[in-house]
Amino acid sequence: MSPLAIAAIASGAALECYGVVGMASRSLRDGLGELLARDASHRGVEVQLPEGAVGVDLCIIYGVRISEMARNVMSLVHFRLEKALGMPVAYVNVHVQGLRVSLQDERR
Repeated sequence: MSPLAIAAIASGAALECYGVVGMASRSLRDGLGELLARDASHRGVEVQLPEGAVGVDLCIIYGVRISEMARNVMSLVHFRLEKALGMPVAYVNVHVQGLRVSLQDERR
């Protein structure tokens, strides 16, 4: 399976997790490239294929408790990738790139 397909699976799983409000790019240069790309299903995802396994780095934007949500994202992405690929996942790292707080949250 191609790295872009793997990235799409990982991104989709991450976006399903409670508290994740978006995916971010690691750098401004990457962000500009993704803005120009037609398919952004891999935004914020870096895939490595170390010796018969899969490794994923995710850059996400959270809206709630960070440590709890990061564990949930890592767990779901790990599960979905192993199920879809039938190969071990060496790691899933989460890099929080930003927080988004709504006005409703600020009033509490």
